Amino acid sequence: MKERRKYERFILGLSGKMEVVTLGKQEVIDVVTTDISAGGAFFHSSEPIPKDEQVKLELIVASERLKELTGTQGLIRVEGTVVRSSPKGLAICFQKNHQIITQVGG
Repeated sequence: MKERRKYERFILGLSGKMEVVTLGKQEVIDVVTTDISAGGAFFHSSEPIPKDEQVKLELIVASERLKELTGTQGLIRVEGTVVRSSPKGLAICFQKNHQIITQVGG
């Protein structure tokens, strides 16, 4: 079977928050990635979110090596769209607008 993904996917567990606005109600959910690529990620979540729903994500890059080199931790801010939802979690396709910033301490 031919691989359809455009970007290489990496097994990586990043903790973060996902903001979802459904029917005018904002909800913030704790999430953890299972795997991630430049184009999207799969998240463990006990909360089902409908396909095509827009979300905002903040993911913490907690790397001791990054902290050792820079004195900071990383934070990825990105928006995306739910492309698949199952009892195991959510597949999110990232939009092109994203920020990777550093956090003091961490």
